[in-house]
Amino acid sequence: MNNTSFNTMSEQEMLTDILSQEKQLIKDYASSVTESSCPNLRQLLISNMTECSNDQYCVFDQMHSRNMYATKQAPDTEVQTARQNMDQLRQQTGL
Repeated sequence: MNNTSFNTMSEQEMLTDILSQEKQLIKDYASSVTESSCPNLRQLLISNMTECSNDQYCVFDQMHSRNMYATKQAPDTEVQTARQNMDQLRQQTGL
């Protein structure tokens, strides 16, 4: 991409691109963690993934506060059902 193309991107397009890149980095780090057997490397990857997750949330929050990323509230009943399902899964798996 040349500078002219970059300069024609709107703020929303740039933030959307950054958000997508952060999401992909988080997925890549998660995959790398599951493939790593070295404790020191795993810790570094987890630390980097956490940092990317924080960066991703900051970009999302900026977009959301500027009405560039619409979200909807989850009804309390759906939240409660999800909690119950996770509790059942924990009991079944012992995790």
